[in-house]
Amino acid sequence: MAERVTKDTFEEKVLKSSLPVLIDFYSDSCVPCKKMSPVIGAIADEQAEKLNVYKVNTNFDSEKYSVMSVPTIVLFKDGEEIARKSGAEKKAVLEEWITQSLDK
Repeated sequence: MAERVTKDTFEEKVLKSSLPVLIDFYSDSCVPCKKMSPVIGAIADEQAEKLNVYKVNTNFDSEKYSVMSVPTIVLFKDGEEIARKSGAEKKAVLEEWITQSLDK
């Protein structure tokens, strides 16, 4: 299950992480976000040793990252954003995107 991060914990958990980090920017009222939640949770569980996965509620904590639509998935490596994807995706598509993004 993906843990929620806030603006107060973002730097420590995301920007200073020794592992790559996947952030799911979501809203509680977003239907596609709710559909993505189990996908994000499965990725968090399955890739726990090589990828940290967190959720950010856009109603409270997204202003710094210019998230214009939800869900938006952002991948960070070494404290820098390396890839961004908006919209709901199937698990296999999201996993392939993660692999390709990290291999660049």
